[in-house]
Order: sequence, then C-alpha cells, then structure tokens
Amino acid sequence: MMQATPGMPGAEPFSLGEGPVGVLLCHGFTGTPQGMRPWGEHLAAAGFTVRCPLLPGHGTRWQDANASSEDDWYGALSAALDEMTAHCSAVVVAGLSMGGTLALQLAERRPDDVAALVLVNPSLLTERRDAKLLPVLARLTPAWAPIGSDIKKPGSTELAYPRLPTRAAVALRRLWTAVRADLGRVQAPLLVFRSTEDHVVEPASVRVLLAGVGSSDVTEVLLHDSYHVATLDNDAPAIFAGSVDWIRDRVPAAAPAPEVP
Repeated sequence: MMQATPGMPGAEPFSLGEGPVGVLLCHGFTGTPQGMRPWGEHLAAAGFTVRCPLLPGHGTRWQDANASSEDDWYGALSAALDEMTAHCSAVVVAGLSMGGTLALQLAERRPDDVAALVLVNPSLLTERRDAKLLPVLARLTPAWAPIGSDIKKPGSTELAYPRLPTRAAVALRRLWTAVRADLGRVQAPLLVFRSTEDHVVEPASVRVLLAGVGSSDVTEVLLHDSYHVATLDNDAPAIFAGSVDWIRDRVPAAAPAPEVP
C-alpha cells in the first residue's frame, strides 16, 4: 500500500467564519491555500463563511501535480461549492491566477450556484513564444523553472513548488482553452483585480476575459504596487477591503444589518 505524500507545512485547506453568504477561495497553479489565507481571514472577520480547498496535486511535491489534471482541480472546487451551497444563502467564488480560471469555469457550468466572481490576476492564456514547445517539453522533462512567489513586497513569500511540473502545465493549457470557449456563459457580476506589473500572467488574459464574458456588471481594478501574487503583496489590503465592499453591494444577504438606534 502506497503512503500518502506528506503535505507542505502551511499548505493546508482552511475553513473560517460563519455567515449567511459564503466566499469560496481558490489558490493558483503550483500554489497553496497559504497564498489566500490573509484574504480569507479578512473575509471571515467581515462576516462571511470562507472555505479554501487544497487542489489535487498541490501542497505536497511537484511530482504529484504531474499526476493531476484540470478535471481533478475543477472537481475539488465544485465539491467545495456543493458543501457551501448547502449551508449558505449565496456563494461568491474568488480566485488567484489559475484559481480565477477555475472560478470562471464554475460560473460557466453552474451559473445558478455562483452569485458573483472576484478574480485576482486570472490566467486564460500566455503570449510567451516558448509556450508552444510545452507539449514537447513535457515529454522530455517532468519539470521546468518555477513560477511561484512573484511578489514585490520585501519579506513576503508564497508557499509554492520550487519547480514547474510540465505535464500539469499542459493540463492548465487545456483548462484555458475550455474556459475561453465558454466565457459568454459567465453572467455573474465580476470584479477583477489586475497587477500592472505581473511576471507570470500577461495583460492579454484580462483583455480576453473582459471582451468575452457575458456579465453586464464588470469592474476592473488596477494594482500598481504588486506583482502576480497580489494577495500577499503591497496591494493586498485594497483587495481585501475592496472585495468586501463590492460583494456587499451586489449580494443583498451580505450587507451588514443596520444599527438599531
């Protein structure tokens, strides 16, 4: 019997808060819930029920990611949404990078269960020329240079794999293709935070997103003092406070009760 790979300390999924409205958080490719925890703590303090699952193949060792697929990642997030919809009157889905991609796929496939979307530097494509060689590269080597911890703030570090698992990266490309094809099905209100300097995801991803979604309520907020992992960077407080205010404006059950004089 094979033993499970030990998890990376700090990479555990988390559940925080209790409130009528839930926020389902999703971390990015090769990352872990650690990159979402400060945001989750802020949301819980604001009265939301918060859940952040650990995606299959993540939070252990990079080799495990190569044994996972886009269907595994979506299945884990969809199962978490099932659990939240059973206890919350409405659920907002929020994601970083690939977490944003998976959040969009949930909104495409389960529109009645996604009240709104909050995305931070979501990925839908890459314009890097060497990316065309990825399918060949994945057959030649299981790993490549890492993409994690693209953070401007000194002393802030993302818990992520030290290598890029190439077969999992091919699965990510398949996910991008599927999500881009169905963007018109996204009808939920959409808030997108985009770093103006991002060394992982190019601006073209958000351009394609904004041009393709069917949502009539779309807001883009530029982050001028953060790199890709903005949830751990200098603009994190603006993301945290801004997302709470935006959700309260669009999900009636999330609004705080008026004070009794």
